[in-house]
Amino acid sequence: MIKVTFADGSVHEYESGITCYDAVNAVAPESLRGVLAAEVDGETVDLTHPLTADCSLKLLTFDDEGGRRTLRHTASHILAQAIKRLWPDAKLAIGPSIDNGFYYDIDCDFTFTPDDFAKIEAEMKKIVKANYRLERFELPREEAIAFMQEKNEPYKVELIEDLPEDAAISFYKQDDFTDLCAGPHLFSTGAVKAFKITSVTGAYWRGDSTKKMLQRLYATAFTKKEDLEAYITLIEEAKKRDHRKLGKELGLYLLKDEGPGFPFFLPKGMVLRNTLIDYWREIHKRYGYVEISTPMILNRQLWERSGHWFHYKENMYTTSIDDEDFAIKPMNCPGGMLIYKSEPHSYRDLPIRAGELGLVHRHELSGALHGLFRVRCFTQDDAHIFMTKEQMSEEIKNVVRLFDEVYSLFGLEYEIELSTMPESHIGTEAEWEENQNILRNAITEMGKTFVINEGDGAFYGPKLDFHISDCLGRTWQCGTIQLDSQLPERFELEYIGADGEKHRPVMIHRVVFGSIERFIGVITEHFAGAFPTWLSPVQVKVMPITDRAADYAKSIADKLNAADIRVETDLRNEKIGYKIREAQSLKIPYMIVVGDKEAEAGNVSVRSRKDGDLGVQSFDEFLAKISKEIKDRAL
Repeated sequence: MIKVTFADGSVHEYESGITCYDAVNAVAPESLRGVLAAEVDGETVDLTHPLTADCSLKLLTFDDEGGRRTLRHTASHILAQAIKRLWPDAKLAIGPSIDNGFYYDIDCDFTFTPDDFAKIEAEMKKIVKANYRLERFELPREEAIAFMQEKNEPYKVELIEDLPEDAAISFYKQDDFTDLCAGPHLFSTGAVKAFKITSVTGAYWRGDSTKKMLQRLYATAFTKKEDLEAYITLIEEAKKRDHRKLGKELGLYLLKDEGPGFPFFLPKGMVLRNTLIDYWREIHKRYGYVEISTPMILNRQLWERSGHWFHYKENMYTTSIDDEDFAIKPMNCPGGMLIYKSEPHSYRDLPIRAGELGLVHRHELSGALHGLFRVRCFTQDDAHIFMTKEQMSEEIKNVVRLFDEVYSLFGLEYEIELSTMPESHIGTEAEWEENQNILRNAITEMGKTFVINEGDGAFYGPKLDFHISDCLGRTWQCGTIQLDSQLPERFELEYIGADGEKHRPVMIHRVVFGSIERFIGVITEHFAGAFPTWLSPVQVKVMPITDRAADYAKSIADKLNAADIRVETDLRNEKIGYKIREAQSLKIPYMIVVGDKEAEAGNVSVRSRKDGDLGVQSFDEFLAKISKEIKDRAL
């Protein structure tokens, strides 16, 4: 007999080999409604998975990540089966579930276009309606290879050949279709109630540009049609907010083939960027930071000492100068170490909070590049805090307070993820465990909640990642707090303690924006390009109704400019309605319209991007209002 502990804490005994489904059905059949998969001792499995030892058992619905991924993984098999029915000669590669959906990589002479999606979806609906049972079976490695060779699936054969010699290879069969797969999957195809193919792109086999380019069909799936429709609406709204599209339309930045992953900032984009940086400097001064700058290129010995040459070299750009190896910095921290080491320190000096807006370069694969979200050079709004062990908890809390203030200014909420020791790391497990506990306890004492991301810490220490949510509910990883005892050891950093002896400081690496470029991309989409007035590259557009009012319009613009309001004039001989519509499309917060009456009375007619016509005001009244809005950094 085995003992199974359910999520509610109840314990039940069964004969070994009973399935997850039967175990639950025997005691609480009503709880199986909407269940898609199970979690046994933390691992997501099929409901048909046999239980052979004492374990914990949790049921997963679509509300659980494991349940969603199981449904979408099954949907990827339905997609593959439909493709094979329509194009029997197509070769299948891989089809995993991903965030918000799934994809399948296909090698096919036929080129898929969006016009083909309806045809594929119609075939998928037939497979769902048939409600085929998914049956798992295993084969020895050699039999599995022969089985896939017989089906003329060379990509599956290659995957199997890379598995260990003694591995038992699992497959899932639904009707006449069988796919190589580790699972888990649903009971049957009928549970995939709503799905949609969203796009097709190219993808190199195994992400290797020397291998064949396959066609990747992206799709998503839900248990309810209304949830799918809501998701499609969200996607359409996201397309309108795409920062790449808005960046071009609003004249903020460019992404050119001549510099893949190296963004170009235009004059208006530089205004936005510098306004963010001005705010960064202001808040960091208030939180007790000093600003430093370190070189962009440093020699190999430094990067070997920091560990980056051995743990991060594939992401670094290297060069040779005077027969010596150098690297363009992918991170600012080693340079910060040298600045700390440049003079002696006492415990009375600590904590030292040193901020740096450092331009870093990282070699990203071309297929991973995405607008400002994934680039090859970016300005990291870095800071390194050097402190005693006794100061660690309070300094972590101080950083979180700064994050709270910054993110709330932009109307962004966040969730925290604690990333623990990775497989490739420096330092002992005891040191990692101690630092993980310090991070955990500090945010818990602040009343914050978090989730664990096992094995995803930096190679030198555990970290807290802050995933901010925009107005569409999408999440972006921006802020991070990394606790590091290793680099101070490697660089032999010291301070003189109250006892007169030398001690080793501890260090925090942290960013709040993540990078200036990425954060600009995030807030461009969050605000749909309609930035708050304090951030807007152009805050006011002044437009005369007639040529007679042009001089008055220019005088109004001069007064606004003198008051540090960012202003443009539109003196073109165009109808005022056209000018207003164009200013509105450029997301300018305020439009001032002046004609003969306004010029004669010394007033301005004001329109708001958000509220429309605000009527006639005195210039001083408008100036006071917009100045306060900018000073308060109002949303």
